[in-house]
Amino acid sequence: MERIMWWGCVMMFITLMMMSLRAEGQLKAGFYSSSCPSAEAIVRSTVESHFNRDPTVAPSLLRLHFHDCFVQGCDGSILISGSSAEKNALANTGLRGFEVIDDAKSQLEASCSAVVSCADILALVAHDAVVLTGGPSWSVPTGRRDGTVSLSSQASNLPSPLDPVSVQRQKFSAKGLDDHDLVTLLGAHTIGQTDCRFFSYRLYNFTTAGNSDPTINQAFLGQLQALCPKNGDGLRKVPLDRDSAAKFDVSFFKNVRDGNVVLESDQRLWGDSATRGVVQKYAGTVRGLFGLRFEFEFPKAMIKMSSIEVKTGSQGEIRKVCSKFN
Repeated sequence: MERIMWWGCVMMFITLMMMSLRAEGQLKAGFYSSSCPSAEAIVRSTVESHFNRDPTVAPSLLRLHFHDCFVQGCDGSILISGSSAEKNALANTGLRGFEVIDDAKSQLEASCSAVVSCADILALVAHDAVVLTGGPSWSVPTGRRDGTVSLSSQASNLPSPLDPVSVQRQKFSAKGLDDHDLVTLLGAHTIGQTDCRFFSYRLYNFTTAGNSDPTINQAFLGQLQALCPKNGDGLRKVPLDRDSAAKFDVSFFKNVRDGNVVLESDQRLWGDSATRGVVQKYAGTVRGLFGLRFEFEFPKAMIKMSSIEVKTGSQGEIRKVCSKFN
């Protein structure tokens, strides 16, 4: 009887593993090698062109892909224009980089019409953005098709800067991502900026008594208050990584460890034992048998995230223009 129960548990584990890998297995690197051989090169050159004019577009492209995948899966729904479309949800305030997607799509349409999906363009530009900022490269699995629904009301599950780890964990878990994926993917905050309005409450009225967030390093608190004065310009941009905001590295994790991060949701990673352990390893505070290398783990987490609820085969469509359905 015990052997039967043990075998049943093994089979259940295998089934769950197969289910989690099924979506990823429907995609493959080099999906367009025959149908549009120059697809990835076209996207890469487009991103490079925009990046050379404005390097701050890189984190924006990475964020676009992340926000797309968390709502209805990685299906390009974030790109649709319209008053009730996903991009107009409050959680998507400040998203930018749409012109890069449109530019790449127009060039792809001229080269091989109705072949490359907008969802795949998002995955490819996210990869290129990481590489251009000094991060790791990986083979991007492609073969996604574009969704035919885009509603701002469905964006309520997007992670928020106000989320405690428990809520972040729930939102990531709902997409098949674990604590390790959570910390690794938030490591994307090693590049980019945010607005004062999204964290100024930590500086001046974190408590009912009007005190600042006690988890902020005091020296860093003074720096943030100088950048974001009380009742100042809420739209002023502040680097998410104070040490190397334009470079994809592990500085972000060291800042989490030392209380030097801007967003509350990032700092809370240090207050949870499970997520703190991952931060410590990436920051070099604690090493396992072979250590934990962010540059190796980030690509794996990206491939996993990029496979969330993908549409393949005959599902969805291949949009001719990324901002509207066919």
